[in-house]
Amino acid sequence: MILWISKRIPKPKKYVPIDVIGVDVNEKKIVYGDEIINIEKDTAINRAYRYIRLAEDLQRKYSSSRYPAWRRRRGILNRIRSYHEKARNILIDWTRKISLEIVRLAKELRYGVSREDLTNLIRSLRELPKDHKRKLIIMGYLRIERWIDWQAEKHGVPYVKVDPNGTSLECPKCDYKKLEEIGYRRFKCPRCGFEADRDVIGKLNVRKRGLRKLGIYPRGGALTPLTAPQMTDVAPNR
Repeated sequence: MILWISKRIPKPKKYVPIDVIGVDVNEKKIVYGDEIINIEKDTAINRAYRYIRLAEDLQRKYSSSRYPAWRRRRGILNRIRSYHEKARNILIDWTRKISLEIVRLAKELRYGVSREDLTNLIRSLRELPKDHKRKLIIMGYLRIERWIDWQAEKHGVPYVKVDPNGTSLECPKCDYKKLEEIGYRRFKCPRCGFEADRDVIGKLNVRKRGLRKLGIYPRGGALTPLTAPQMTDVAPNR
C-alpha cells in the first residue's frame, strides 16, 4: 500500500512592479532586459536540430535497397528514437532554464515581465509546409511562452503579453514607424537618430508596450540609447 501525502503551497503575492523586463525571442536568439540591461543568449533550436538531422541521416541511410529489413532492426530504431528524444530534451531543458533566469532577474529588481504574444506567429508557421526544423521552432516558441508565464506565476512576478507587430521596426524612443537599415541587423531612426541592433530594438519595444499595459512610467522619463556594456552569453547551456 502506498500512501500519498500532498501539501498545497500558496502562490506568492504579486508585487507592484517599478519597471519591466522586455523579452524578444526569435529562432536563433533570445534577448531580454531594460534600457540598460541587455542579455543575449542563443536559443536551443539549432542544437536540437542537429540531433534531428542525425536521425534523418540514419533513417535515409538504412532506407536504401541495401537494407530492406532495417525497420526490424531494433538497434537502428532505438538510435533514431534516441536522437529525437535528445532534441526534445534539449528544448525542454533550455526553456526551463532561460525562463527561470528571466523571472529571477525580474523578481530581484522588482520588475514585471513583458513578452510577445506569439499566438499568431505560431499559427502562421503551422500553415506553412512542415519540416523538422519548423516543428522545432514552433515547439520552442510554445514552450518558452508557457514556461515564462508559469515561472512568473510561481514566483509572484507580474507579467503581460504584448502585440509583437512592428516591435523590430519601430523606434523605441520616438515611436517612428519605419527605421532604416544601416548594417547587418542594425537600424537607425531617421527622425531622432536612435540606433541599435534589431533584437535590442525588439526587446526595448516589448518592454515599452509592457510598461504601457501595466501603467508604469519609466524612471528617468524618455528612453535613452544603451550606454552600458551589453551582456552576451558566450557559453550558452550545452
